[in-house]
Amino acid sequence: MLSSTIHPTAIVEDGAKIGSLCNIGPYCCIGSEVILDDNVTLGSHVVISGKTYIGKGTQIWPFASVGSIPQDLKYSGESSTLTIGENNLIRECVSISIGTEGGGGNTNIGNDCLFMLGSHVGHDCKLGNNIVVANNSAIAGHVIIEDNVNIGGLVGIHQFCRIGEGSMIGAHAMVSKDVIPFSMIVGMRPVLSGLNLVGLKRRGCKKENIKILLEIFSKIFDRKGSQNFQERLEAISNDSIHEISEVRKVLEFMKQESTRSFVAPKS
Repeated sequence: MLSSTIHPTAIVEDGAKIGSLCNIGPYCCIGSEVILDDNVTLGSHVVISGKTYIGKGTQIWPFASVGSIPQDLKYSGESSTLTIGENNLIRECVSISIGTEGGGGNTNIGNDCLFMLGSHVGHDCKLGNNIVVANNSAIAGHVIIEDNVNIGGLVGIHQFCRIGEGSMIGAHAMVSKDVIPFSMIVGMRPVLSGLNLVGLKRRGCKKENIKILLEIFSKIFDRKGSQNFQERLEAISNDSIHEISEVRKVLEFMKQESTRSFVAPKS
């Protein structure tokens, strides 16, 4: 096994497991239950605590606090975990909490995500891959964020919200409802402004499929007809267009049980 570089001022508690070719900078503090996989890089003054696993190639910048106890008054010291995947970029002053017993006991982050300066991920969140969280945005507990989501700066996401795959949330939004996959929402009290066209094109979505998605969004939120929301959703689900993967993901997301309503277009 190739050795890692640990600065003499860093504190690595007994029991911590450090993989090959890790680089631990000055004044870092690594707890006894922490596991760093290979090629993890920590800048100076990084604190990693709790029962935390950090995957290969992840880089963490100074003054980040990873694996800290939740900002939840119900947390009473129960054993819980934080799992972070591979090749994530965790910038300065980011905070990420372990889970709680009430939320399943685990906070989980996928691969290839970017957490910009001062952003926060709360307890029991489940984040997918290729997510970007811009500066000073805060994700409350129990939030689910699917793959390829972009979150602008100074965004707040309410606990128990779901953010669908490929969506984009504009800066300053206060998100208190579920966000439909592939959508774009804007405003401090956000409204659905349409599809995330840039994201769809980047993922190789065909022009004809984008056109169909636009039609689906229009039908779902059409308040002029006699059908209610659930009836419109069922009517669309019975159409053969659900064979398109993006459409299927939208419909499956909207049919899942949730405590929140959906971010909708301005009425």
